[in-house]
Amino acid sequence: MDIAIDLGSDRTRVFIENKGKVLDEASVITYDIDTGEIYAVGNDAYDMIGKTPVGIRAVHPLDSGVIAQSGLVEDMVSILLQEVCTVKVVKPRVVTAIPCDLTEVEKRAMVNAVSTFGARGVYLIESPKAAALGCGIDITSPHGVLVADIGSGTADIAVISLGGISVSKSVKHAGNAMDAEIIKYIRKKYGLIIGTNMAEACKQAVGCVITPTEEKTFKVKGRDAVSGLPRFVMVTSSEIKEAIEEIADGIVGAIKDVLESTPPELIGDIYTDGVILTGGLAKLGGFARKVSEATRLRVRVHKYSEDCVIMGCGKAMKYIGAADAENGISPILVAY
Repeated sequence: MDIAIDLGSDRTRVFIENKGKVLDEASVITYDIDTGEIYAVGNDAYDMIGKTPVGIRAVHPLDSGVIAQSGLVEDMVSILLQEVCTVKVVKPRVVTAIPCDLTEVEKRAMVNAVSTFGARGVYLIESPKAAALGCGIDITSPHGVLVADIGSGTADIAVISLGGISVSKSVKHAGNAMDAEIIKYIRKKYGLIIGTNMAEACKQAVGCVITPTEEKTFKVKGRDAVSGLPRFVMVTSSEIKEAIEEIADGIVGAIKDVLESTPPELIGDIYTDGVILTGGLAKLGGFARKVSEATRLRVRVHKYSEDCVIMGCGKAMKYIGAADAENGISPILVAY
């Protein structure tokens, strides 16, 4: 039995052969600073962010798609896999997605993290390639396709043809960076200190990157920066747009950079098919329209954009044999 893992900065998803997606939990772990004892992982740990007592810490052990705390990531992966693998899996083969521009050291850290469950082989696939597979696209054809996978840690943009990546670019500032900007904006404008969970909830509720046709409001709760007392303010869609539009502009600029570097033959295919957006941020208010206006191309957002990468990793399992036959390296997967 083979396993696929999408180990993201914000969410960890697991796909098991013949079962489909079996896990979708927050990439968070709560532990004791002194003893290293693990208190919770996943969604349970996410609920503890900003609420833990002294000596207990709840953290995202991945940052911008890269492992920041390897030991914690290994513990988190091991515990989460034990939850979904009720029957002991004997040395499974694992397919996992990675950002486009990881260094060899960063790739090795990712391999070590997902090997803790006793994998007999780890196979890496770039996130845009996995997302394209998850959208049902035949990436082995000579037809070019432009995919932008926009997540919490990174935005990975790539032009794919013949199973490989022709041009790519990775942006390190995406969803999490937007949350940080919302926190700074609320504190500067209203003198209110809020946490990352509140900022994320605000982004999901009223976040947008173009001028909204219908103004929405959201109650943001936090601590007054002067008095230290609890307080709330009502923020609007336009205010959140002001806070996050610079990061959105950076992602759109990266998509344009990729287009400018794409060979003319592939540009014709992209002009016909347009741009495909996947990832959690793909459905952010007005983002698809912003990309379309900037590139003058048709933009499609997959209905289940947040699951495209993990579903694509699951589909990539059928290429494991080809990777093994070609000494660990094939256009689709790279074996470690």
